Amino acid sequence: MRYTYLLINLLTVFFPVVLSFDKRVQFHKNWKFIWPGMTITGLFFLFWDVLFTIKGVWSFNPSYIIGIKFFGLPIEEILFFLTVPFACIFIYACLNYYVKWLMPFRLTSIISSLVIMLSILMLIFYHARLYTAVTFSLLLVLVLLIQYVFKAEWLNRYYLAYFVALLPFYIVNGILTSIPIVLYNNAENLGKRVGTIPFEDHFYLMGLLLMNIGFFEYFKQRKLSK
Repeated sequence: MRYTYLLINLLTVFFPVVLSFDKRVQFHKNWKFIWPGMTITGLFFLFWDVLFTIKGVWSFNPSYIIGIKFFGLPIEEILFFLTVPFACIFIYACLNYYVKWLMPFRLTSIISSLVIMLSILMLIFYHARLYTAVTFSLLLVLVLLIQYVFKAEWLNRYYLAYFVALLPFYIVNGILTSIPIVLYNNAENLGKRVGTIPFEDHFYLMGLLLMNIGFFEYFKQRKLSK
């Protein structure tokens, strides 16, 4: 039981690592573009994670972790910010290779506008709930910047990858929250769940992937432009 969270991390990343050497997608050639952005994003989210753990926004069930901690975070939680983004960027790369259909930019703009409006509403009505407020504040800033300031051409492909990534998200997060391995303080979130998964987790994932894929595209394009 103590290895449960560690095993979830290993299974999350196992197939993406093995399939990275597929001759068609050749995802392993893109690994060098992943690490810088994953490091920056990971440090940002880990800082957030440490503060939330201290504030009691969430906690970790000691029965399902091996007990090694850094700054109060289980080693498994730290690995989460490597395994999950890696697996999701792998999904993004595979979709870019195999799916030739591109989401129309008008639809991309509509989705961004809906996310922005939802974020604003959450901040107006639930600003006192820490997890809700921080999650939607970050998402609001990210979507505004990437959609309207940077006008990223890859945003339509990101949204497609996000929707596909929700399937493994429901499996992994469903296990984490149903056992439960991660315990949430409902005083700091909406108290609304999809199954056992907090509503905010869907948008936490959206922000996490948006930062990782944004940096991935930035470092890849910078290399290609040289």
